Amino acid sequence: MTIQEVKNRFGIIGSASSLDRAIDIAKQVAPTDLTVLITGESGSGKEVFPQIIHSLSARKHGQYIAVNCGAIPEGTIDSELFGHEKGSFTGAHEARKGYFEVANGGTIFLDEVAEMPMATQARLLRILETGEFIKVGSSKVLKTDVRVVAATNVNLQTAIEKGKFREDLFYRLNTVPIIVPPLRERKQDIHLMFRKFASDFSAKYRMPTIKLDAGAEQILSNYYWQGNVRQLKNITEQISVIERQREISAETLIKYLPIHQTSQLPVLASSATAGNDFSERDILYKVLFDMKKDLMDLKKIVVDLIENDSQLNQDFPPENAQLIKKLFQDVGSPETTIQLGYNNTNSPALLKQKEDSPTRVIEVEESLSLQEIEEDMIKKALIKHKGKRKNAAKELGISERTLYRKINEYGIK
Repeated sequence: MTIQEVKNRFGIIGSASSLDRAIDIAKQVAPTDLTVLITGESGSGKEVFPQIIHSLSARKHGQYIAVNCGAIPEGTIDSELFGHEKGSFTGAHEARKGYFEVANGGTIFLDEVAEMPMATQARLLRILETGEFIKVGSSKVLKTDVRVVAATNVNLQTAIEKGKFREDLFYRLNTVPIIVPPLRERKQDIHLMFRKFASDFSAKYRMPTIKLDAGAEQILSNYYWQGNVRQLKNITEQISVIERQREISAETLIKYLPIHQTSQLPVLASSATAGNDFSERDILYKVLFDMKKDLMDLKKIVVDLIENDSQLNQDFPPENAQLIKKLFQDVGSPETTIQLGYNNTNSPALLKQKEDSPTRVIEVEESLSLQEIEEDMIKKALIKHKGKRKNAAKELGISERTLYRKINEYGIK
């Protein structure tokens, strides 16, 4: 079966190379009994890949069971997966087979596997290694022959580091990884999918099919689509039902697209969320903002002295006074913009003034030593808070641990 035949059979729309790669891996691994781990963002269509694997495998005539691990309460998930004996807990009025016993000879799809409790993860690991399990309330070891396909939208490596997922289970599940690309990485497929959904909803609700104008098509393709295919389908259905005009403009489409808050700007992350990696940057930004304010005050003082102090005018070389007055004559004017630029060289401070635009801009480039700035700021913070390191660290926007390290590094007493 070709990739296109798989797409036609399972209703997959798109021609992105990353999507074709995921389908091709599913095709190749299907005839084997290898465990497969499918990763991808929520709503990206991960649930179709276990169906492809099962239908193209030798187990296609066996049972296929899809289990949402995140939807089963922690207290009952063991019973759901592995079964229980009569009287094993309150409400267990009769013995019950679990999914692994029912799916013997078939395939079980564990969706949202990262939500599985740690105790249940240990039971799952035993099944993957030996095919053995024990029902809740029983001491009898049972065997099952089940192919496991798991999926998650969580970064399992991060979950392992946080102690929320077993590392040995991860390597057992991740025998063959399949990565489902997010919709925003399949821009050429977005409009095709919209048209397919619009056609389906037109037939479902017995109304004319909606169409997008050129502006709306561009917005549709460039949108972030945090909810991926599921979000696109829901929005298409909303527009199909609500809008009376069948040709959708950009202005109309925008009303249905939630604003996705993304930014390319630098972010000042606190130590509580970003750790020690941002401590030096936090200090540098704070210093730069303080220096800008101090520089503005200094300029005003210099200009005022030159203009109003007669004794200074007598002692100061006239050509130097005129130069400084020329550089700083617009300080305080609402049309003057001060921009601070910092280089990494050891060249002297350089003052430049641009007069080629209505708004006058003074750029100040300074060479800075990050080590000296850090040491100076730490000393000031410790003095301000009378040696209390906790308060000093909070003032600097870094963790106490980072502050202790810096104090030892710079030999501050």
